[in-house]
Amino acid sequence: MLNILQDVDEAVAPIHDGATVMIGGFGKAGQPVELIEALLRQGAKDLTVVNNNAGNGEQGLAALIGAGRV
Repeated sequence: MLNILQDVDEAVAPIHDGATVMIGGFGKAGQPVELIEALLRQGAKDLTVVNNNAGNGEQGLAALIGAGRV
């Protein structure tokens, strides 16, 4: 059964401290910025992130790393 959620915050709500999250994209191209921003709002910490790059500057995955959540 397909479960359609109302927003990205609802999608990341079940992610717990210590979870492993796979994030696609490379740099700004294709990186799911909305997902990463929702993870920052949601508060999970000690995340293991599987990705092929660490983002750039203070945006995307770099923001999650900079916040000490990874």
